[in-house]
Amino acid sequence: MKFPLSKYIWFDGKLIPLDKAKIPVTTHAIHYGTSIFEGIRAYWNSKNLYVFRLNEHAKRFRNSGKFYNITLNFSDKQIQNAVIDLCKKNKIKKSCYIRPFYFVGQYGINLHVTKKAPTHTAIFSFPFGDLFNKNGISATISKWRKFSDLSTPTQAKMGGNYLNSILATQDAKQRGFDEAILLDQSGNVSEAPGENIFLVKNNRLVTPPLSSSALDGITRKSIITLAKDMKLKIKVRKVSKKELKLADEIFLSGTAAEITPIVTIDKKKIGNGRVGNITKLFMDTYSDIVMNKNENYSNWLTAVY
Repeated sequence: MKFPLSKYIWFDGKLIPLDKAKIPVTTHAIHYGTSIFEGIRAYWNSKNLYVFRLNEHAKRFRNSGKFYNITLNFSDKQIQNAVIDLCKKNKIKKSCYIRPFYFVGQYGINLHVTKKAPTHTAIFSFPFGDLFNKNGISATISKWRKFSDLSTPTQAKMGGNYLNSILATQDAKQRGFDEAILLDQSGNVSEAPGENIFLVKNNRLVTPPLSSSALDGITRKSIITLAKDMKLKIKVRKVSKKELKLADEIFLSGTAAEITPIVTIDKKKIGNGRVGNITKLFMDTYSDIVMNKNENYSNWLTAVY
């Protein structure tokens, strides 16, 4: 998957041409995965570019590093302004994906990373549409399990943590499926490699708790809020593996995936094998919100221009 990156990136407080952004091969993060990242989306509605839930992304961006004593040298407000400035500098007038990250720089082979370890921060963007087919995707229950908090902090969006997701994705793709579903260490449903998961049964929603090693996803929280506002019944609880194949509808939620229906799991149809009514309701509502067509949630958007 190749992306046409923006001409300028934001690097340590300055907007510079992409080809001027270089780091040494001795960078600690290259060797040990000591990098923190976020995924943010901005949507062009023909009048303005709107960044979705920028405040929440900036907060999580900082908090992820705290788990590892990795220091972000910029305030949340500076990161938010940097995202806006980057979009303006690149004159972006199409929907895009924005990737902020910070990482430990030259720190030798020292595994004792402290708050004093040198870090660098960068942000780049690229045009982005649908990650998955919105008519529904196939999934498989992965042979790989999601790691638990007993081994690695599950709430940190850290580069090294996502090797687990890479393994699950590789396995799913190699076996002909679009996406994987990971179980936690106890055999309950956790999440997909880069998305949270929701099940619908008898018009009621359920999603796994954070204690099942699920990420506290920003889109996940948005869905929970929307469900309550729509007066739909929703529970956050442990979800067994067998519940997946008994569900009427299943969908994934995530910044890149947005709301993506799962229509088969291990080649078995979910419900009638098509996008369900509740899933479609969330897809349409979410689309209206990010395009600034629903004033009730306009506070979730930050205008660029």
